Amino acid sequence: QVQLVESGGGLVQPGGSLRLSCVASGSISRTYVMSWYRQAPGKQRELVAGITSYGSTDYGNSVKGRFTISRDSAKNTVYLQMNSLRPEDTAVYYCNYVGSSTVWGQGTQVTVSS
Repeated sequence: QVQLVESGGGLVQPGGSLRLSCVASGSISRTYVMSWYRQAPGKQRELVAGITSYGSTDYGNSVKGRFTISRDSAKNTVYLQMNSLRPEDTAVYYCNYVGSSTVWGQGTQVTVSS
């Protein structure tokens, strides 16, 4: 079983930056995809960014050029660097792992407001 623990959310002003972290522990597959999703009130959960165990990345259209996903394999950690944050980025951000199982983190709140 894999467990995910997210951290790094908070309140930031428009134009600011935050970095989210997701630490995976347990029986991690050799091949996997780890992603960040977000869900704003009244909206569907959407993909923000994903990274494979090979290092390939993908981004949602609304965050391209502003957010960067990366990983530290030695620490089993995936990061989401969020720059130029906008009020519409406000949401609960969830870490997701897909390997031999699918696991979701508990979520971390990101609020962009002046």
